[in-house]
Amino acid sequence: MQRIKDRLQSDKPITWLFYGDSITHGLFHTCQQRNYVDHFHERIRGEMMRFQDIILNTAISGQTTRNLLDEYDHRVAKRIPDVIFLMIGMNDCAQNELNVPIEEFKNNLHKLVDQNEALGADTILQTTCPVVPGGFNLDREHSFNSYMEVMREVAQERNLPLIDHAKLWQSATAYSHIGRMSDPFHPNVYGHAAFAHLIFTELDIFDPAWGTCQFAAQHRMVPELSNV
Repeated sequence: MQRIKDRLQSDKPITWLFYGDSITHGLFHTCQQRNYVDHFHERIRGEMMRFQDIILNTAISGQTTRNLLDEYDHRVAKRIPDVIFLMIGMNDCAQNELNVPIEEFKNNLHKLVDQNEALGADTILQTTCPVVPGGFNLDREHSFNSYMEVMREVAQERNLPLIDHAKLWQSATAYSHIGRMSDPFHPNVYGHAAFAHLIFTELDIFDPAWGTCQFAAQHRMVPELSNV
């Protein structure tokens, strides 16, 4: 993570790109309010006055690592990013037509990291929000943790920064995050604020004096707020 923090200490403009599925796409389930990429945009280009930075969100709903590889040139390479946030796995782990077997999922993650490195971009891996237990997506609920563990393994094997939303959310009680979810596996506006809070914290850009951080802090996911 230090390389990204060093970039933020420089005046050199940064192109940030967020890549993933519907959770990063951030539409519909936020009810026309901001998703976590929007909060990041406001923090970086507004409050921190990094006006020359560019924030891109090329995530698409319903996608898996296969899609991210197939569409990489258009959605990533052509954008020439400096830093890529990669959050994926919720559809890969579904035990239906979307499923990507876990061995292939890991290989695909490595391929995506390889391509990012070939561009000269830094990769930040992210786990995603846990599935609400007992919902209508039991297939995802039962496989989710294994896929997120693979994300952690790849981060360790490649010495990459990891923002582990799943670990933090699961450190509270099983149903504690239900108020931050639109359905069993899509976060609502409050879930996106919780994402933003952890990203700001991990990048050392959280400052409670600023509006984005105040809003994010109100909806952060920590065990002592499990009943909020």
